[in-house]
Amino acid sequence: MVTRKRKTTAKKPGISLPDNQLAQAVTQSAQKIWLAGLGAFARARTEGDKVFDVLVEQGKGLRAKTEKAADAALRTVRTQADTTISNAQGQWDKLEQVFEDRVSRSLNRLGVLSSKDVEDLARQVAELNQSVRDLMGGAAPKARRKAPARKKAAAKRKAAAK
Repeated sequence: MVTRKRKTTAKKPGISLPDNQLAQAVTQSAQKIWLAGLGAFARARTEGDKVFDVLVEQGKGLRAKTEKAADAALRTVRTQADTTISNAQGQWDKLEQVFEDRVSRSLNRLGVLSSKDVEDLARQVAELNQSVRDLMGGAAPKARRKAPARKKAAAKRKAAAK
């Protein structure tokens, strides 16, 4: 049969401090740990404020550089857009002129008068009217208005067969 050994409650050698001294040592150690934590917190706060201020300054500098770069890029894009629009407008004007010339030539071939020809004719008619007035010794008689055309009555519908 196997027998078990019993555990002894004997104190280990090296920890022979009385309870009072042990309590004081633990208390002092806890106070040192607490003070070290407070010191670390204070240092982190002080240095954290410094680091925060440095980061704010770096952010301001970076923002200024970014704004300058963005403004330069915007100016470049606007210049290119204006140039492109100007070139496109010039090409559009040329195309419009070519189209107008071709249409005008085609209409002339068909015998259709141009707007300039119509203006010349209107001017000549006005001159002739003035000459006629001068020859008649006064104003030309006014043209009479025609009476409006009579409306025809609508045809009556035949009654439907029942």
